[in-house]
Amino acid sequence: MKNGSIFRSVGHLVSAACLVLATTGGVAAAEVPLADGTHWMKSSEDVKKAYLVGVANVVQIETAYNADNPAAEKTGFSPRLVKGMQGQTLASVMEALDKWYAANPGRLQRPIIETIWFEIVVPGLKTAK
Repeated sequence: MKNGSIFRSVGHLVSAACLVLATTGGVAAAEVPLADGTHWMKSSEDVKKAYLVGVANVVQIETAYNADNPAAEKTGFSPRLVKGMQGQTLASVMEALDKWYAANPGRLQRPIIETIWFEIVVPGLKTAK
């Protein structure tokens, strides 16, 4: 069994568990806020790192899950995110987000993941080889 198949099986189990939680009184998706600049600017350095590590973990899981799917490898969210973030570090992403939200106080409601995408990933994709 390939790693992608293993992760796909695990993914199905996780999806089923989430469905069970959602239908049996677990945390509903609507109750989980989309983290935005307001959250970012009020967060400690450790919380900011935890958010970014969480995003990185999701990307790693999706990459493994789609390992044997060539279409997803070319056009999926995670491969483009990885390519656009080449050369970035945890510290550089934190600094870029801190600077962007500080320079754009009227846009604190913009989701963090959207800011990462448009301010770091998209410019990185333009320069990536």
